[in-house]
Amino acid sequence: MTDAPQHRILMHHRIASQDGQAVHLLELKAAFERAGHVVALSGPASFERQEFGGEAGSVAGLKKALPGWLFELMELAYNGLALGRLVGAVRRFKPDVIYERFSLFLLAGALLRCLTRTPLVLEVNSPLFEERRDHDGLRLRGGGRWCQRWIWRRADLVLPVTDVLADYVRAAGVPERRILTVPNGVDPAKFAESMPPAEAKAALGLEDRTVIGFTGFVREWNSLDRVIDWLATDAPADAFFLIVGDGPGRPALEEQARRLGVAERVRIAGIVPRDAVARHVAAFDVAVIAGVTSYSSPLKLFEYMALGKAVVAPDEANLREILEDGQTAVLADGERFAAGLSRLAADAALRKRLGMAARERIWSGGFTWDQNANRILDRLSLG
Repeated sequence: MTDAPQHRILMHHRIASQDGQAVHLLELKAAFERAGHVVALSGPASFERQEFGGEAGSVAGLKKALPGWLFELMELAYNGLALGRLVGAVRRFKPDVIYERFSLFLLAGALLRCLTRTPLVLEVNSPLFEERRDHDGLRLRGGGRWCQRWIWRRADLVLPVTDVLADYVRAAGVPERRILTVPNGVDPAKFAESMPPAEAKAALGLEDRTVIGFTGFVREWNSLDRVIDWLATDAPADAFFLIVGDGPGRPALEEQARRLGVAERVRIAGIVPRDAVARHVAAFDVAVIAGVTSYSSPLKLFEYMALGKAVVAPDEANLREILEDGQTAVLADGERFAAGLSRLAADAALRKRLGMAARERIWSGGFTWDQNANRILDRLSLG
């Protein structure tokens, strides 16, 4: 706790699942509280009942069952419930600021800003209009574009997670003075190397293996097929691919591994409890980000770094905001990605040097949740 004045922060969201979205929200909430502020949440009642990795089945079921345009209209209609809930929370809690995680059709926070003048801080993790248009079959495209621009422009402070994403916010007409790039972060206390790598490997039955590891939701755009291709062609005989997570991309990866004859060198652990993630990552020799959207700030990256893992990742602008090739990671595209994997798998000294530099970069770059919270509040003059 600090000597800064205590403030009341209402965090508003529409998160229906316990995943990376929830981690960002809850870790930042805890950081605000450690800084001495009082924080309340306003969002779906099902959120706090979910276990990590769980999804609100009713929402997922509706999305699958309904035509896209009807589901999107229901998202808009949800604002009636959200605004009523939010108005009630404001009356009870009397916040100094509302902190909202941006959701494409969630207008409630911006509407309340117009009605009450309570400052609105908007966390933006992706350009959801473009993302849903290109990958999720968005039907109400005109409405989606309008909602995104309208919400972004109403916020007192917009927090894109990368400078690449900040360019989308600027293009929407948000003035520079109301934009602050705040990447994802990590709680070093939760991602300290409490278990030695050899012990972590032994616990997983991976002694004498060079473990290439990945954590997170398994989607096609993660490009994990590149690692399995590498296992089947250029990898050393002791290389083993450990995936900590699950998702719709899993069946294709398992089929690929069987087809290429490396199934016994691939393990998909599925979803593990949040407090067990660090113990699995401790077993990694090389931590992988094989594919990434151009504007994202991968949560897993900061966790890899905090645990001192050597990282191989695409040479993309958003990752170069955090990493430097040859200094804190190996950044490589295309065919060079497999070469980067081979280089790290073969060179323990390089892995150690990059991992130590990556861990130091967490502190020098300010990539902890506590530093993020202070940066946001200082910008609002609420530090």
